[in-house]
Amino acid sequence: MVTRLDRKLANIRAGRYTRADFVIADAKDSDVGAGVTATGFDYSAKPPRRRTRQEFITQIEEIIKQDVVDIMLVSQSNLELLDERGAFFGSEVKPAIRGNLETMCWGAVRHGTYVQTASVPFRDTNLARAIANYPAHGTDLALYSVSYSNDVELDVRTLNAFADFRAEAARVGFKYFYEVFNPSIDLGFSRDQIGEFVNDNIIKSLASVPKAERPLFLKTAYNGPKALEELASFDSELIVGVLGGGAGTTRDTFELVAQSERYGARLALFGRKINLAEAPLQLIVLMRAVADGTLGPEEAVRAYHGELQKLGLTPNRPLADDRAITEEVLTEAAAKAA
Repeated sequence: MVTRLDRKLANIRAGRYTRADFVIADAKDSDVGAGVTATGFDYSAKPPRRRTRQEFITQIEEIIKQDVVDIMLVSQSNLELLDERGAFFGSEVKPAIRGNLETMCWGAVRHGTYVQTASVPFRDTNLARAIANYPAHGTDLALYSVSYSNDVELDVRTLNAFADFRAEAARVGFKYFYEVFNPSIDLGFSRDQIGEFVNDNIIKSLASVPKAERPLFLKTAYNGPKALEELASFDSELIVGVLGGGAGTTRDTFELVAQSERYGARLALFGRKINLAEAPLQLIVLMRAVADGTLGPEEAVRAYHGELQKLGLTPNRPLADDRAITEEVLTEAAAKAA
């Protein structure tokens, strides 16, 4: 089955990219790293309360039915529940599962201290089971993530685990996209140095990987225009996407979409920025508008607050505060563009 994602990636690779081909993914895989707190809040409840797992699944279904995002990334167990409900039947939204979860992603575990040490690889996803009934159920697309720590032993362990994953994926016919986080510990680098360190490790780690085992696209942190442009322009075979990071303000969300597209990214894969929004469906519609260039980031914030008012939802922040760019890397780039 050819999905909207397949057509967009084909256009990008063929040099036919337009802003309509910019890919938006909803990362609803937070349960693998955060436990009970992963599901976000139901802001229509008075007072707002945390969603149950079943309500979380219903929220995912609603976003799939909305048919704006191109990829829905979930845990393997939640994909089973969605398949039981027929959530992806006849849908152009591509399901994907998290293929691993290194320990730096466990930072949302309450009272956990996992992020105080360098990240190590961990994987428990069963690729053969996920693809067994595809395309009727399951999926053939996974996310594989790594973090490099500038430590020989840890980084060799990470690279070996990545090689093992690629071998298994090739054996069972699984495709994947490759997420490279910024280092989980402070290496004493400036932001520019972090961008260079991450970019070099992405290219180095794929240098010996044959076409049959290469990722469909990349997912990495936005380390500013210079780092993104360097990575996006280095190899036309690599399609670069950005990850969302923390929740931030609504302006941060739209600004990240706009800046990443402007400087060469062709995908945005956001988790907390969507999951923690007061009105996720309305936010996604406006993300699409920003990606397409029909709305600017600040206009989109105003439109979002208008949607909240229509829904009778109290915004988490006043409009004046929500219009502010709070993520430093976005502030610097926005100031240069002004």
